Amino acid sequence: MLRFVARRLLQVVPTLLILSVLLFAWLRSLPGGPAGALLGDKATPESIAALNKTLGLDQPIPIQYLHYLGRALTGDFGASLVTGDPVITELGRALPGTIELSLSALLLAVALGIPLGYLAARHRGGVWDNLTIVGTLVGVAVPVFFLGYVLKQFLAVDLGLFPPSGLQSTGIDATSVTGFPTLDGLLTREFDASWDSLLHLVLPAVTLATIPLAVIVRITRASVLDVLESDFVRTANAKGLAPGTVRGRHVLRNALLPVSTTIGLQTGLLLAGAVLTEKVFNRPGIGTLIAEGIERRDYPRLQAVVLLGALIYVLVNLLVDLSYAVIDPRVRLR
Repeated sequence: MLRFVARRLLQVVPTLLILSVLLFAWLRSLPGGPAGALLGDKATPESIAALNKTLGLDQPIPIQYLHYLGRALTGDFGASLVTGDPVITELGRALPGTIELSLSALLLAVALGIPLGYLAARHRGGVWDNLTIVGTLVGVAVPVFFLGYVLKQFLAVDLGLFPPSGLQSTGIDATSVTGFPTLDGLLTREFDASWDSLLHLVLPAVTLATIPLAVIVRITRASVLDVLESDFVRTANAKGLAPGTVRGRHVLRNALLPVSTTIGLQTGLLLAGAVLTEKVFNRPGIGTLIAEGIERRDYPRLQAVVLLGALIYVLVNLLVDLSYAVIDPRVRLR
């Protein structure tokens, strides 16, 4: 198992290296450039050339990449062309909010998706099964941004049940420890701040969780139905094992392998959905960095954000592979 983990971690290096090359070349092939975006209407060929020389963008792309790679290996991903702050500092400020939102949405999707999918399979063809199928189709079909605006208007603006935007209310004097607003309130015993940030998190988390919830329900339902028709389940029932033992130890556990794969894939997609969700609910995070980076052609910021997303995706899939060994002991033997 340790050899497997070490081998997978070593695969991260060439993956990120290849991605950085493709990303570096692609960003510089886009029309326009950061100089024109930064100068705006005052841009002239002379001023653009001068700014490109200052930023080092007048050098050949291979030379630019080697300089960037050398700095990145030391943890220096450059400074933002928009703010002038180190990109690593901007990521440190924006990442906790996005992680908090993504993890909340994932936990909500898993906590509801697996039981709902299991119950739908157990009552195949019944009213609950049909309602689940219709609900999951609606959940996948409705765009994230549209659902976000609907929930925001109805539950926040019309009914006033939740805050409409932001991470915390402006009147809250909260102490920042980790950068995660809800967790910080618990650590500092500022429970009013923690509760306020939790209320701000509900609508974005529900919005972001909709699509992965629907996918997990469908995959769980299909996987449980497949396992229920297996020979070992019929044998367990014929031996007179308790229904709870058959369902938990034989059916659900064997059905979780494809579900865990789906959860890993959906975790990577949550980062993309978080961009739209943060925009709808005006939550500062990675989405803000990406939007500003694309608009202003902020190469260092975009490169760092995409590489960070790729790293998270690779590590999440490693955790998914390790979960196979926990769910199915036969995987450990192989």
